[in-house]
Amino acid sequence: MKLHEYQAKALFREFGIPAPQGELADTVEAAVNSAEHLGWPAALKAQVLRGGRGKAGLVKIVQTPEEACTAAQAIFASDWKVRKILVEQAIAHERELYVSFSADSRTGAHLLLASAEGGVEIEDLARTAPEKILKEHIDSIRGILPYQARTAAYDLGFAPSLAKGFASIIEKLYRLYVQKDCELAEINPLFVTLEGNFIAADAKISIDDNALFRHPEFEQDPADFDSDIAREAAAEGIPYLQFDGDISLMCAGAGLTTAVYDLVVDFGGTVANYLEFGGPNYRKSVRAMKLCIKNNPKVILIVTFGTIARADIMAEGIVEAIRCLRPDCPIVTCIRGTGEDKARETLLSAGLEPLTDTEEAVKKAVELAHIARSTATERPTPAAASKQGGQP
Repeated sequence: MKLHEYQAKALFREFGIPAPQGELADTVEAAVNSAEHLGWPAALKAQVLRGGRGKAGLVKIVQTPEEACTAAQAIFASDWKVRKILVEQAIAHERELYVSFSADSRTGAHLLLASAEGGVEIEDLARTAPEKILKEHIDSIRGILPYQARTAAYDLGFAPSLAKGFASIIEKLYRLYVQKDCELAEINPLFVTLEGNFIAADAKISIDDNALFRHPEFEQDPADFDSDIAREAAAEGIPYLQFDGDISLMCAGAGLTTAVYDLVVDFGGTVANYLEFGGPNYRKSVRAMKLCIKNNPKVILIVTFGTIARADIMAEGIVEAIRCLRPDCPIVTCIRGTGEDKARETLLSAGLEPLTDTEEAVKKAVELAHIARSTATERPTPAAASKQGGQP
């Protein structure tokens, strides 16, 4: 679960990490009033759960009420569907730094990344000069030790006057990262002010979805979802992405789902939604298919490779879903993995063709979607049928 910047900065303050004073605005008038209250110059920052705001022009420094009004109007009118703007005091600074903690799945340790150069170009720095980014693995049992934080500061070339403060920020950010079960805790940029103080100019926090039961304080705003269907899927714990195509994907495994999406596009089809019902959700076939049907797809394409998530159980669930929901579009299945012989028998008994080749299944789904779309285009509208004396 990703947090908005204003939510992440509230956590920063809770853990003693300085952040600019700010107010949240949901209208142009409120943004201008907040800027006047906080004082000029002010920063207006779109609150969206996507990166690249600065390059998209969704972060503005304004000097007057007129500038604030123009900037707020542009931000709310952007294609990014901005609903809230964080208005903050603009902070004069002389340096921008970077620091983050994330999980390293390869080693099982936590990974500290830090750089004496931060800001919007940090991705370019990682590509062109990776040696400028410090990487330190932190033992997940012992946690970060004081000497590690100090060493990181000195390795980045900070003078003693700054090293102590930077080490303190690292330790506080680590405590937040662990105690709130974060997948990512990032400050970019971390400002060094003209007085030599540190202040978090931006914040990015992502909470592990599997740990949300321990954190009832985090509740995602319904407005953050792309659609009502996506919100319902999140409530069920089913990974889901909304698109606007013809073929609804029900796949087991995020990697397989992504591969099937690419195949659909390669073969000339379009995707209505991406739904991953493997892992802990493989017994939720009825709920998953119900979510897919809400998209009014031309075809539902089901591709799985079950190991722990058994193919035979998923096939039984799919047949049960069809029996309960009676979808009015074709169902294409390619169910592989543990118990696939039993899965094949189950699908055949329900009148489904149990394909075994993923590319063949995708091609069939794309062909059926094209046929359905062509048929819908050729069918006369009720008004046209009436003029022809026929039935719609």
